[in-house]
Amino acid sequence: MRKHAARRLNCRRTVWQGNKEGEKKAIMKIRVGVFFGGKSVEHEVSVISGLQAYNAFNKEKYDLVPVYITKENELYTGELIADIANYRNIPELLKKSTHVFLMGEKNGVKLIQYPEKKFGSSEVAQIDVAFPVVHGANVEDGSLQGFLRHYNIPFAGCDVMASAVTMDKYVMKTVLKDSGIPVLDCVTLYGKEFESGEQAAYDKVEQKIPYPVIVKPVNLGSSVGIKVAKDREELREALEYAFTFGPKVLVEHAIMNLREINCAVLGDYEEAHASECEEPISSDEILSYEDKYVAGGKGGSEGMRTARRELPANLTPQKREEIRELAVKTFRTLGASGVSRIDFMIDRDTDQVYVNEINPIPGSLAFYLWEALGKPYAELLDDMVKLALKREREEQNMLTSFESNILQNANLSGAKGMKK
Repeated sequence: MRKHAARRLNCRRTVWQGNKEGEKKAIMKIRVGVFFGGKSVEHEVSVISGLQAYNAFNKEKYDLVPVYITKENELYTGELIADIANYRNIPELLKKSTHVFLMGEKNGVKLIQYPEKKFGSSEVAQIDVAFPVVHGANVEDGSLQGFLRHYNIPFAGCDVMASAVTMDKYVMKTVLKDSGIPVLDCVTLYGKEFESGEQAAYDKVEQKIPYPVIVKPVNLGSSVGIKVAKDREELREALEYAFTFGPKVLVEHAIMNLREINCAVLGDYEEAHASECEEPISSDEILSYEDKYVAGGKGGSEGMRTARRELPANLTPQKREEIRELAVKTFRTLGASGVSRIDFMIDRDTDQVYVNEINPIPGSLAFYLWEALGKPYAELLDDMVKLALKREREEQNMLTSFESNILQNANLSGAKGMKK
């Protein structure tokens, strides 16, 4: 296992580049598969974020393979996949692209054409590192990460556990609260629970959370499925709406005199750094999907770059450092890796700061928050790849199996006797 992993990480494509004296030197390029899309209500946002990252990579250091995940979780690649203009007609794009599946081998992971050719090689590409730029349930929540882990391929961003924990808002809040990080109290409800007893569901909320309340799906981002309720009738409408996006919702107190501040963190459990802070500008009492991706005037083609914001946020030096320190603490407490964005709420009436949520793979990878500190997007992506390879090296040193003769002595006919 360790030998195979080592061979994979050393398997690079060699290109020759001329220097000033006309001589040539070998450049070992890392093959990166950029994955985006997926079976998620945030599918389109992921396509935008994924292609932003694809175009920002340093092409002199990396060979890039765009991998589009359809809403049916099928994988496609090809030159046309890397052009955002082609997504105006996705069925036509898929006809002109190559349907593939992953195949893990000792020396790497290959993209194999499906269905395979009857004659000749069906190998389309080979990748050394996977770079997921996906948003929402079924992809960002550990599902895609587990899929990549299965193939023993290094991948950027949070691992399986951290992805799952950070994407479940209730689990996330529970972990943070246990670590002394300020979060609002909340209540969770299941769709079946609501259907079988609406009055009991209302009572459950009202006994713990005072109005106004905010209702949101427990595992979605991009402000999808969120509504504020000021009384029981609005609570019913908000619950019905949120349940159309998932089987479980979270209800918490809505801070009406609110400031929202966002801060990204780059690193891992060992070392992490905070970005600049921003204050998103909303058109309503909550920041909406349209505020984030449409209101910038360019149809969302540039993702979160076009959202209205104050950057840097108008904060006192003390409050800025409080938020940045809390962002790093949140990131490390949840075991995050790569780049995550932590969204904060400030109650203007009390000046209390609360962690609202963490986005394990934020829209546009929050690159604009790092550019504000002088870090170019290409450098941010480079750091994320390094972190992915670092985690792979560490995992190579972990014991994942041991020699045993248990199967040599196994006897299924005596299985019942083992209970005795």
